[in-house]
Amino acid sequence: MSADQWIALVAGIVGGALRVGAPFLFVSLGECLTEKSGRINLGLEGVLVLSAMAAFGGAWLSGSPWQGVLAGAVAGALLALLHGLLCSLKGVNDVATGIALMLLGTGLAFYLGKPLIQPQAPQLPAIPLGNWSDIGAVRAALKLNALVPIGLLIAVVLWWGFGRTRAGLLVRMAGDSADATRALGYSVAGLRIAATTAGGAIAGLGGASLTLFYPGSWNEGISSGQGLIAVALVIFARWNPLRCIWAALLFGGAGAVGPALQSIGIGWGYHLFNTVPYVLTLLILVITCRPGKVATGSPGELSSTR
Repeated sequence: MSADQWIALVAGIVGGALRVGAPFLFVSLGECLTEKSGRINLGLEGVLVLSAMAAFGGAWLSGSPWQGVLAGAVAGALLALLHGLLCSLKGVNDVATGIALMLLGTGLAFYLGKPLIQPQAPQLPAIPLGNWSDIGAVRAALKLNALVPIGLLIAVVLWWGFGRTRAGLLVRMAGDSADATRALGYSVAGLRIAATTAGGAIAGLGGASLTLFYPGSWNEGISSGQGLIAVALVIFARWNPLRCIWAALLFGGAGAVGPALQSIGIGWGYHLFNTVPYVLTLLILVITCRPGKVATGSPGELSSTR
């Protein structure tokens, strides 16, 4: 390959990591906040799909992509709130409820989103990072989703909040010891509902990035399981919001290898490379989730989830 092709390939992978990794970033941050409170939300796949539909519909109806983003965040928060309320009932299993709400969210999105398959909604603005290059493929690849800086800010705020604020301490306490939280007079259910709802709103931004930036349209296969992969991302990041950034970039870059190769004329193995994020997910789960072994940084209450 020529030097220009190598530059275009690297730019394609880096740009793809930023584009493909954006939904991973938001959903993993939302799940990180949820799990820090001692609750697992496998329904984030449904949250992602429903918020993607709501964001696209909101942008299409209002003519503003940012109103679409707000609609996606609200839809994600509402579905996550339902998960939080149901899981606060006695004898309700977090995992089973999450699976049920995943099916509910995707079903609602497919039903309500039927009229949105053909229309085009206004898209989020792109931040150009490749203007330093004269190569058109590089400039096209290095266009940053305007939501990504917001995601980076959320990651920093969560990291700072968990370690430096009273609210963050309460969330961590609810996740590490429900008994200690109750002994201090705080509502474990209330804290977990609040954290789950906020996590759903953050994940909803990931849905908005799918339909309002890349791939930039609404269809029933928009998610490809990214909401479920986020659970593995959180484990890989050891429940650290800053590490979620690097984990999202890793998974985004893995998913961008195939398109980057295709952009420079190498089509062999395209579909094989598309499986890389799923293979990484399996490897992470096999390595980190062993019977009798608690992952470093895991909230204590997760091991006792009913």
